[in-house]
Amino acid sequence: MSRHAALSLIVAALVCAAQPASGQELPEGKGKELVAAQCNSCHPFYARVGAGYTAEGWRTVMRMMVNHGVAIPPDQLATMTDYLTRNFPEKPKPPGVVIPGPATIEIKEWQVPTPGSRPHDPLATADGALWYTGQMANVLGRLDPKTGRFREYALRTPHSGPHGLVEDKDGHIWYTGNTGALIGKLDPKTGAVTEYKMPDPDVKDPHTLIFDQRGILWFTAQNANRVGRLDPKTGEIKLLTPPTPKSRPYGMAVSSKGTVFYVAFGANKVGSVDPRTLEIREYTLPDPASRPRRIAMTSDDLVWYADFSRGYLGRLDPATGKVTEWASPSGPKSEPYGISAIHDVIWYSESGTTPNTVVRFDPKTEKFQCWTIPGGGNIVRNTSVTRDGDFVLANSLVNAVTLVKIAR
Repeated sequence: MSRHAALSLIVAALVCAAQPASGQELPEGKGKELVAAQCNSCHPFYARVGAGYTAEGWRTVMRMMVNHGVAIPPDQLATMTDYLTRNFPEKPKPPGVVIPGPATIEIKEWQVPTPGSRPHDPLATADGALWYTGQMANVLGRLDPKTGRFREYALRTPHSGPHGLVEDKDGHIWYTGNTGALIGKLDPKTGAVTEYKMPDPDVKDPHTLIFDQRGILWFTAQNANRVGRLDPKTGEIKLLTPPTPKSRPYGMAVSSKGTVFYVAFGANKVGSVDPRTLEIREYTLPDPASRPRRIAMTSDDLVWYADFSRGYLGRLDPATGKVTEWASPSGPKSEPYGISAIHDVIWYSESGTTPNTVVRFDPKTEKFQCWTIPGGGNIVRNTSVTRDGDFVLANSLVNAVTLVKIAR
């Protein structure tokens, strides 16, 4: 499959997820033929029904299609968007629960410059800037939160699908090209991009990436079921296969001892990689329905995970294998997603609520505190932490970057 075809599938999936099953007729109305033709230009309607979108959400989805080169004439765009908004509205979601507590926060949001960018992962860098991957616009963006000024950097390979983000000790910004089958490195001073292609043609979707203490870059490739290791000094890439087929390695963290941990979104598993032997060990979570998506680690090397499918926050002690879980405040359909540890307190976002939430969990008291995100927050796929210990979010469907300032 070509890169453009793969990207078309991603964009079409956003639209077709809200379409009737294959073989069913679209509702009558102005725009029906246009929608059917454009969606079928990528692939037939999927035999599934998604959650739909708000009017603003559909405008964002349509702009994402245009960003990826889907040839929608400008005079048809409004008609198609109106049709989709009218016939496939967002289905009800659980309300975001607010719980009072001891912490005080201030939430500030910035709209990114390119509509339909789909900011995926955020990154707080050492110089105080906030970065994001503009997945559907093929850019990396940098925001100076002091001035509100943005700069977007175009990437080398068209439609590479920038996804994960991390900074090295020299201030270079590394990213995964999720649809470009590559790892990229951006020099912010010059705008120069260096690319490292996957050595295996079956590994097409690098996902999340992280540095260990020795400066080795690790990454996951979700659908390829791989964990990767890249040596920046040589450019050499090694690919490892987890024991569980189709386990879909996803979010990553590194322990104080340099052990690499990941969560498996396709199984009820947490995995670890020994950086010296490259041996993978898997930990099985107690509930077979668990599907952890993101991961964080506290200073005691305990693993914390967001169980997206069940609406739980979980903790794994790798030394004993013991798992402890807490129901997320907004319930089983709250879809906990992006998560970080800040001074050994857990912060995450519920992505399945209306509006999305910011959740704080104190492991010492085992108490939750929750706030709703102004503007909805829709959807926080990953998070980051500033040098001052504030919480950073990228909000995909509202095209924004959000800073949660935490009072000390």
